[in-house]
Amino acid sequence: MGPLHHFSGISVARRGDGLFLPQRQYLLDILDRAGMHDCKSCSTPVETHSKLSADGTPVTDPTHYRSIAGALHYLTFTHPDIAFAVQQVCLFMHDPREPHLAAMKQILWYLQGSHDLDLRLSRSAPLELTVYSDADWAGCPDTRRSTSGYAVFLGDNLVSWSSKRQATVSRSSAEAEYRGVANGVAEACWLRQLLGKEL
Repeated sequence: MGPLHHFSGISVARRGDGLFLPQRQYLLDILDRAGMHDCKSCSTPVETHSKLSADGTPVTDPTHYRSIAGALHYLTFTHPDIAFAVQQVCLFMHDPREPHLAAMKQILWYLQGSHDLDLRLSRSAPLELTVYSDADWAGCPDTRRSTSGYAVFLGDNLVSWSSKRQATVSRSSAEAEYRGVANGVAEACWLRQLLGKEL
């Protein structure tokens, strides 16, 4: 079948000793669909001083909001840097409000300035799994549930990541962190089983 150049709508480019997984055209298409192809750029995908809640004025076009949020969710397959921010705006797809739309625009501003960043996979030694995890505590203003996330590296390559609202309310920051670590360990165990004797 020849060298890999596309997989599930994602381009694969070979440069030097590595593979790059760009979604530049898809990203630019999202900006066009959102009417923000010539918007300003910013340095972070999320506003760090505020947390999204269910309050606010309903958006005028919820279908458009859902369409852009779904497209951004697919973009997280090659852009782990926006995983947390996209997870936050996707939580309100059932009833999007103006603050959620503002948060989505922040992600699009960030992507405008970072559309040349690609996910890179290269040969790496030693071949070890390393997991980083984190969690906030009672981060949701409405439900007081925490959000946890992890990033799994195989050698120097980021191979798996997640940002997800926890299913239950944690009674302490230690409990929230423990749940986050448990999710990261479960993912690492699954990857180790998948890789078999390579590790």
